[in-house]
Amino acid sequence: MISSTLEHILTHISFSTIAIVILIQMMTLFEIEILNNSSERGMISLFLSIFGLLFFRWISLEHLPLSNLYESLMFLSFSLAIIYLIQKIQKQNSKTYLSTIIAPSIICIQSFSTSSLFKGMHQSTILVPALQSHWLMMHVSMMLLSYATLLCGSLLSVSFLVIQFRKKLQINSEVFKKVSVSSLLNYHKYQITERLDYWSYRFISLGFIFLTIGILCGAVWANEAWGSYWNWDPKETWAFITWATFAIYLHTRKNNNWKGINSALVAFMGFLIIWICYFGINLLEIGLHSYGSFTLLQN
Repeated sequence: MISSTLEHILTHISFSTIAIVILIQMMTLFEIEILNNSSERGMISLFLSIFGLLFFRWISLEHLPLSNLYESLMFLSFSLAIIYLIQKIQKQNSKTYLSTIIAPSIICIQSFSTSSLFKGMHQSTILVPALQSHWLMMHVSMMLLSYATLLCGSLLSVSFLVIQFRKKLQINSEVFKKVSVSSLLNYHKYQITERLDYWSYRFISLGFIFLTIGILCGAVWANEAWGSYWNWDPKETWAFITWATFAIYLHTRKNNNWKGINSALVAFMGFLIIWICYFGINLLEIGLHSYGSFTLLQN
């Protein structure tokens, strides 16, 4: 009872904190100096509140809280917060522009996971036999870490595409007729797009490694639970499609003719495919990986 109450409190604290962080980020656009460090403190508070939520849920359930869609969404938010803080510790966040990407992503995830649709999943449940394995932590945590990292890289690529698109519109516009002003703005945008493209590649490369490890762990677990390494289950099939998409992205990065806009478009496709693989399959409740689907909410 105490654990569930603490979980409830921490859930609302985490949601309120990230909402405040986004508000602070909007206010910093007006260069209010007193708020410069408030965003980072808010993300630290968010990290601690989600960590506390997962910890108390772990204690009450006596297993890692990764058994349904609600718990995985909370862990995904936790993974995004970790990525943000690691970049801050390395003092690279100003170059990667992650603050403007991660905070809105977390509030979207938190809003959905704390909505009335998931009230049934907030309750403690006993693991089904297939999930009672030490591979649960290794496979699911690696997959969620890969999703979080790949989503960051993909969103950086989307930002790259938006700036490139706006850049082309402004070049064709009659507003910037003076060569000096146009050149200065174009050079500034060139620096931003180069950083976005570079860090997108770095994140996707790291996420691809996590995804590969997660799929391999899942294959070993599937053989242990179902007697086969690969069953072409819908979740497995889309995981393979996700892996292949980002493999194509990494391949295009090695080709100068495809580097830039073309590779960013592939990353954008990967962004959509991640959500189909992670979220769509659970909503449709198909295949062997449909644990925590919406039918559980109706029972």
